[in-house]
Amino acid sequence: MRFHLPTAEIFVPDGQPVEAALARTTHLAISAHQDDIEIMAAQPILHCFQRDDRWFTGVVVADGRGSPRDELYKDYTDEQMRVVRFKEQKKAAVVGEYAAQVLLDYPSRVLKDGRDVRPVDDLAAIIAACRPQALFTHNLADKHDTHVSVALRVIAALRRLPEADRPKQVVGCEVWRDLDWLTDDDKVVFDVTLHENLQAALLGVFDSQIAGGKRYDLASLGRRRANATYYATHGTDVTTGLNYGMDLTPLVNDPALSPQAYVQKYIQRFADEVSRRLQTFG
Repeated sequence: MRFHLPTAEIFVPDGQPVEAALARTTHLAISAHQDDIEIMAAQPILHCFQRDDRWFTGVVVADGRGSPRDELYKDYTDEQMRVVRFKEQKKAAVVGEYAAQVLLDYPSRVLKDGRDVRPVDDLAAIIAACRPQALFTHNLADKHDTHVSVALRVIAALRRLPEADRPKQVVGCEVWRDLDWLTDDDKVVFDVTLHENLQAALLGVFDSQIAGGKRYDLASLGRRRANATYYATHGTDVTTGLNYGMDLTPLVNDPALSPQAYVQKYIQRFADEVSRRLQTFG
């Protein structure tokens, strides 16, 4: 498979031919940065782990050059950070036994430019090669500009494809803004109770971020535990870890549907729920 950027890579942990590795994919995650996948898509990774009938593939779209750095990495150049972050993402792919890991290497400025169709071209080609049952990306209410840009490019790529090549489910996941605010009826709920050790290992390989001053490992595991405890107000915990998602499937199936209007409906339902409670008990 050829991409627009010659520096893009496809890494296959078990050494299978690229075409075969992608074709076995059942669950596909597309993220902006290295480590976003392991933060937002723990459930599909665990769902496919140690299985021959289910396979997880990750796609990281951005290059990772602009990440913060400290301690061991404080004097690293942007290019050195790119190399380190690519290496860390490949380590995660080995730990999680991914079918494949794609690294497209785009600068964030390209991803934020909706007129540049190169990322959309590449993503459409990857999705068509994988034909996953389910696809996971960033949620459209994320507070990171690059994350939202990637989610919009994913939707554009999916809309290009014939219906037969599209996944049955497309979910926007939690990274830079959790989705606890969604009404319970609107939440896509993922149980991540099992394999806490594997979850910690997947997050722990990103040493450049953790040592660089961002404890994404502790924060992500803590968010999962908090979601599980605060999910139900009247009842004991039935899980020890939850991630939430936003269903983006209708946006893929209806090209006329505006992403802005679609997210606004979620926000309005949340606002209505708060208003009803205040009116009831005020």
